[in-house]
Amino acid sequence: MSDTTGILDEALERLHTTGPERNGWLTNHAPMAVEALVHRGQAPAVHRWLDRYAHKLEEPPSPSRPVTAGDWHEALGDPARITDWTRFFGRELDGRPWREVLAEWWPRLLPGIAGGATHPVIRTGHAVRTLLTSPEAETAPRRAELAHALGYWAARHQPLPALTPLAPAPTAAAALDAVPPIPEQDGGMRARLARLTGFPVWGTAPDPDTARARLVELVTASTHRYATHGHGEPIMLVHAATAPNAVLRTLPALPRELWAPSLAAAWTASAAVTAAYTPVEAAPHAPTSLTPEEVFERAAAHGDDHTIKFTDTALDVADPFALAAAVRSVELNPPVL
Repeated sequence: MSDTTGILDEALERLHTTGPERNGWLTNHAPMAVEALVHRGQAPAVHRWLDRYAHKLEEPPSPSRPVTAGDWHEALGDPARITDWTRFFGRELDGRPWREVLAEWWPRLLPGIAGGATHPVIRTGHAVRTLLTSPEAETAPRRAELAHALGYWAARHQPLPALTPLAPAPTAAAALDAVPPIPEQDGGMRARLARLTGFPVWGTAPDPDTARARLVELVTASTHRYATHGHGEPIMLVHAATAPNAVLRTLPALPRELWAPSLAAAWTASAAVTAAYTPVEAAPHAPTSLTPEEVFERAAAHGDDHTIKFTDTALDVADPFALAAAVRSVELNPPVL
């Protein structure tokens, strides 16, 4: 949905005085949540929502030294350089078309898609969706948001450990079912990623169109799975769906030759979150009679940032099972009071 109110730009300008994290590693979800609220017709609620979220916002880290085209490799994956990276991408996006910058950096960043618990790629997907709305949507705050998203991704870039290919799976749903849980489900996301050992073979494609179709399949399967498995860790398991959906949203802005590697990276991200947090047993799910608009209104009133973003993804899928999963996220996650 195109925002003609100016509220999204106002919110992004307000947020760009803050950093992408708090307490040293927890993610600032506000830029993603406000974009979802505006996109789904809830723009009037944005500033009230931000007022309630404000206590979670911190100032950005101090800069260290500029990242340059000649030394970016040494700064990749260094969270202490978050502000340096944001400023680097700000300069890049001031000097070149945003699609050109994105196409150059996307394949460099994909191997670290799981870094920051997948939040950087999710923030990138929200930023790109806004820029793709129309030529008039390419405002300075939205270009700056892409710089913040890419800078966060570069700073939190974290490749996965070497993984053993396991038996091939015929579908995305079967592949997610076959992902082996990590041996010990404790600690934070970074510690859990280090324990990954192998994934089923899935997520390859011979051509761009097949890659896109399989990515749609993955987003659908991971969204559906939340309805039956989200209770394993209600907050973290939303990312098994929102991360691949961020990649799917970005495809139209990318050269087609990047679509197949994007699918492969999205699969590893979804599988990694599934392995790190999936419960032992599935739970029954209840259908819903709510319309997509009513489901999102419920998520917006609930107020939790993860719930808003997951429901936004569920509305992209837009089938009854996905809507039931979104309602399940409202039930499982604590509301913002």
